Amino acid sequence: MIKENQRLLNILHIIVDAIIIYLSFNLAYILRLDEFNSPLIRWHIISPPLGYYKDMSQYQNLLTMIVPCYLIIYGFCGMYDPKRTSGRRAELFCLIKSNFFGIIYCLAALYFFKQWDYARLLLGFFACINIVIDYAFRLVVISILRKMRKDGKNLKHVLIVGYSRTAENYIRRLRLHPEWGYKIHGILDDNKKIGDEYRTIKVVDRLGALEHYLSSNEFDEIVITLSIDEYSKLEGLVAICEKSGVHTKFAPDYNNIIPTKPYTEDLDGIPVIHVRHVPLSSSYNIVLKRAVDIFGATVALILFAIPMLITAIIVKTTSPGPLIFKQKRIGLHNREFDMYKFRSMKVQEASEEKKAWTTKDDPRVTPIGKFMRKTNIDELPQIFNVLKGDMSLVGPRPERPFFVNKFKEEIPRYMIKHQVRPGMTGWAQVNGFRGDTSITGRIECDLYYVENWTLALDFKILFLTFFGRKVNKNAY
Repeated sequence: MIKENQRLLNILHIIVDAIIIYLSFNLAYILRLDEFNSPLIRWHIISPPLGYYKDMSQYQNLLTMIVPCYLIIYGFCGMYDPKRTSGRRAELFCLIKSNFFGIIYCLAALYFFKQWDYARLLLGFFACINIVIDYAFRLVVISILRKMRKDGKNLKHVLIVGYSRTAENYIRRLRLHPEWGYKIHGILDDNKKIGDEYRTIKVVDRLGALEHYLSSNEFDEIVITLSIDEYSKLEGLVAICEKSGVHTKFAPDYNNIIPTKPYTEDLDGIPVIHVRHVPLSSSYNIVLKRAVDIFGATVALILFAIPMLITAIIVKTTSPGPLIFKQKRIGLHNREFDMYKFRSMKVQEASEEKKAWTTKDDPRVTPIGKFMRKTNIDELPQIFNVLKGDMSLVGPRPERPFFVNKFKEEIPRYMIKHQVRPGMTGWAQVNGFRGDTSITGRIECDLYYVENWTLALDFKILFLTFFGRKVNKNAY
């Protein structure tokens, strides 16, 4: 039933997309080339077109080429793939990518057929309008579908095969997101007692009953979540599922070892999974990120020069002791370096200072220090750490040697964060993990950053550092 619903929804999507492409193109023509009807020309926002351009009827002929080819591009870019568990941002990215390739196609076609008298700027107007209208339409569709699924309609029926940590995590995720519309009918397992349950999902039978369940029930998906010590049964279970024709998923029970999006390579037909994929191990990415760091740190130094000078004067006149506080931290490849801060605390013994975190209402913090820590002004000297190459603008926050030695024994995968340069701000900080907060939650954020780094993620973190709500939540 789900497959028929998806097919019908895709047909409706294609029809509506064709209409939106048609309307967007005509609206772009009016805004750019229609001197009598364009509000942008009348209000002098853009200049009237110069020289000879084809009239509206000739642009309509161009649509016969644009509409079908755009729809094909939409299909190749995954616009009509099921997106039950993906978010609005993924939909927007997919739409922008499709329109980018669409415009490239249009420009290439005009160049190939030597059609010089079509306005190129009109295509830019068309892409922007098309993205806005189509995204608005898709947001409406997403909202309606999510409401239906919460109300128990348009559900995808699932049977889980194998009880494990992964099975529990899978059930937990689906319980947290009823808008995804998954209904779990039970678990097959050889080790748990029949009738045992997890979050109201019961163990209904043994693995040997899988073929019977597939023949007597209509499931949309089978999710295999065997525990790692039962993988010898995997091949047989997959064969049974494929014989029945049901869509089968495999959720491995080693997600605590291998990342969510593992990096694989083909070794002459043998798939090889890298236990840890670090994008910043690529020379190209290293050079790109370092160039952004140097440029960003230089700009930041110019912008914050006066605030730093004022802060230096206030610190020096309100509390005895050095202006800059240097502290040993562990950075890239486990190397120690001196991290700089404006001193925000009273001078104390080094042996005491290095073993304690700052807590709320800490008596060691000076009056001006409390303000500096809350506003992150005390971190500004780390711009020099970035220029020196000890740190990056964005990355996991560096920790003191005492805590690194402590946590590496207590927390699995803690040391992976040192495969990239530490940062002035990071994914953990913009998610509220700062100061005396969960070290496990902080490491999970750091690992996500290490494994999923992109330049876009860096820019997002920088934006949230200045405008996010959580970044100063636990700053003492």
